[in-house]
Amino acid sequence: MSEQVLVETADRIRTIRFNRPTKKNALTQDMYDAAAEALESADTDPSVRVSIITGTDGVFTAGNDIVDFTQRPPDFNEHDVPPVRRFMLALLNAQKPVVAAVDGLAIGIGVTLLLHCDLVVASDRAVFKTPFVDLALAPEFASSQLMPRIFGHAVAAELLLLGETWDATRARETGLVNRVTEPGKLDETARFIAAILAAKAPTSLKASKALMRQPVESIEDRMDRENAIFASQLQSPEFAEAAAAFLERRAPDFDKLG
Repeated sequence: MSEQVLVETADRIRTIRFNRPTKKNALTQDMYDAAAEALESADTDPSVRVSIITGTDGVFTAGNDIVDFTQRPPDFNEHDVPPVRRFMLALLNAQKPVVAAVDGLAIGIGVTLLLHCDLVVASDRAVFKTPFVDLALAPEFASSQLMPRIFGHAVAAELLLLGETWDATRARETGLVNRVTEPGKLDETARFIAAILAAKAPTSLKASKALMRQPVESIEDRMDRENAIFASQLQSPEFAEAAAAFLERRAPDFDKLG
């Protein structure tokens, strides 16, 4: 792992921390590779139930390192997957929940990656900006589709066309952020949320996330898809433990199921 991306796993939670504060955590291709590796391995590591993506004190990430990208521009047509695309695919396809904890600057991909996390916590000093047009570029990470869908076209245009800066309050109002807290309580809040997720039935949690990420389909088709998973879960050890815990008036313990 890169020293500029710190990875720690404890209490079933993997923390992936951008750690390049002297450059405002601007992301290099090496950092993308390291973050992608951490996400990919989390999906196959039974000791990990949830991942947290965060930055350092006062800085989430200033986005792509412009110098690194101009010197080594990613070729999205090459046979090998560029590191930035590897990271995008790792986050997009993450089977287990991902929580983002944002303090201070979140610029460019520091904003668009949040669209692919399951829950986002921000400090009250967080700021969000996507200056793609200002840099004569175009939106990325499917933000041109997801932002209008989530926020509505007019609100998405504030970020993607005007390049406006949102504070934490505006981000919470639009639905980009789930919760806002004091900077000193950000890590604690993110880990609290992650711990709640980590205690839930892992197979059920992954299935629910996968359903929420499915492309739009007819209501009947979605019902059929849900019902098939629901029926399967009824026969699972997880449901047996949840039902027993309910009847015994205790918290379920899914760790004992392996």
